[in-house]
Amino acid sequence: MGKQRVGVFGGTFDPLHYGHLAAARGAMHLTGLDQVVFVPAGQNPLKTGPPTAPEHRLAMLQAGLAGAPGFSVSTVDLTRPGPYYTLETLELLAEQHPAWELHFVCGLDALLEVERWWEYRRLLAAHPFLVVTRPGSSLTDWERLRSRLGPDLTRRVQILPIPGVAVAARDLRELASQGYPLTYLVPAAVEQYMENARLYRR
Repeated sequence: MGKQRVGVFGGTFDPLHYGHLAAARGAMHLTGLDQVVFVPAGQNPLKTGPPTAPEHRLAMLQAGLAGAPGFSVSTVDLTRPGPYYTLETLELLAEQHPAWELHFVCGLDALLEVERWWEYRRLLAAHPFLVVTRPGSSLTDWERLRSRLGPDLTRRVQILPIPGVAVAARDLRELASQGYPLTYLVPAAVEQYMENARLYRR
């Protein structure tokens, strides 16, 4: 029996929004993934400032993904000391789930910064990347990156043209801090959790 094809979708998910969900579902549809595992980061080494407390981000993920077929959550980065690097996360998941064939799912905006990632050459050589286009991200920039890195490192990168939801978590946090309703931008269960926990309030 062959391995299960699993997409690993990392991020702070602060908060989970419909852009994340559209990206994950689109990646499943276009590449035949059996499931997508959302992996909330403890702390992204490339982002400044602490994210919202892990227990809140995990609770929002669990609420927003409840009942969604093919989606699950892993706490592999929340139950170990940081810093948290993508290559190490994937290696840990491979050890824990030997029946999984791992594919790393990310947005094009994230891929364009890959040269800043820890051991990015090993990462690109070891795992296929499923890269979701996002509004505002340029394929011209990807072509420049591909030229710099060369075919050996980029041959396993697949660009997925997915209808984007032009929303970013940082913008949602700012809107929420102003009391703006996030209805139709985040799942209803996430919006309800934010309201109950009084997240992002000034």
